[in-house]
Amino acid sequence: MMGGMASKETTSTRDAAPATGHRPVPPPSAPRAWTARLVVVGVVLAALNLRPAITSLGALLEEVRDGLGMSGSVAGLLTSVPPLCFAVFGVTAPRLARRFGAGAVVCAGMAAITAGLLIRPYAGGTAGFLAASALALMGIAVSNVLMPVIVKRWFPDRVGSMTGLYSMALALGTSAAAAVTVPMTDALGGGWQSGLAVWAGLAAVAVLPWLPLARERGTTPAARSSARAEEGPVLRITRSRTAWALAVFFGLQATAAYITMGWMPQIFRDAGVPASTAGLLLAVTMVMGVPLAFVIPRLATRLPHQGPIVVALGLCGLAGYAGLHVAPAAGAWAWALLLGVSNCAFPLALTMVGMRAGTGGGVAQLSAFAQSAGYLLSIPGPLLVGVLYQHSGGWGLPLALMAALMVPQMAAGVLAGRDRTVEDEAAR
Repeated sequence: MMGGMASKETTSTRDAAPATGHRPVPPPSAPRAWTARLVVVGVVLAALNLRPAITSLGALLEEVRDGLGMSGSVAGLLTSVPPLCFAVFGVTAPRLARRFGAGAVVCAGMAAITAGLLIRPYAGGTAGFLAASALALMGIAVSNVLMPVIVKRWFPDRVGSMTGLYSMALALGTSAAAAVTVPMTDALGGGWQSGLAVWAGLAAVAVLPWLPLARERGTTPAARSSARAEEGPVLRITRSRTAWALAVFFGLQATAAYITMGWMPQIFRDAGVPASTAGLLLAVTMVMGVPLAFVIPRLATRLPHQGPIVVALGLCGLAGYAGLHVAPAAGAWAWALLLGVSNCAFPLALTMVGMRAGTGGGVAQLSAFAQSAGYLLSIPGPLLVGVLYQHSGGWGLPLALMAALMVPQMAAGVLAGRDRTVEDEAAR
């Protein structure tokens, strides 16, 4: 099955090359076996650390609000910080990668996550908490953008399977942080500071495999050729309708994801669900991405058009929001499952980044544009939910907003799923 999939992915990448006049960027030829394995380990460990900074906070948001004296609006601002940082810092990732190498930038990103998670619980006050969170999120931002680039460069014939592995690890880290943060906080004495700081340990482990990979850039002729190709002609990416559609799709799915991670436990707690159970429900939502994040990218690479998958995921989201409005406590587990399926729009978006560009440089530029513009688009969502929640005194209006945003998300995803490349569109 893997061989068939690899053949399919290789064919689709190869077919895109003649139309653009570029050849896909080759990985370093005949890489040492240990290096290839180290790349896989590094990608998995990095992915495990790209969401605990956010979901661990979501599980303890009420305690953090009380401890720091935050209002509902400020808490909404706090849940908007991740997409803001991803938009601001993510756009710098291709330039940093061209100068220092993608491995070195990801290594620095993991170190920034470690430092930010260790500092923020003890920074003192809301401003210090936000600043330390921004440091961790800066590391997440550059790693978010460069993961598809690393996958395309090292595994061009296995984009779907490697994106699936990366997305599965990301979902596992997300769900683990949501599930165990509250119990772990209780085990450590009940202080929310220790419950948040403990995740710095996992991030520190992720630095290790990237230390030797940071020195891999330019060590062989093939690697130097690959690096030059990544630095190749800059696309007029804003001329590509597919790039814009993918940016909108990415932004709206990120809006839904960060509202879910930041506010879903509070929705359940307001409905009478205990805090530990609310954290577990968020974990169920996130853990749905573990198997599906591996299956969906593989399925997406086999289809000429990813629109049907986009629509199916969107309908699950609409059903989940309706359930949260009608019976949030009674059907809690069903709504958590449906929203977990809907959140798998993220690995689908990452897969489409790799499929909608025919070259390594194209992937880097498309990834930076789609993620930065997308996360910028997603910034108002969590903040607006906090404002609506505080001023309406309930979840009716926020849930209506979430459902309304799902419609343009599906429309943009259908457009982004068409079989074409940004190199073709940018050249016209």
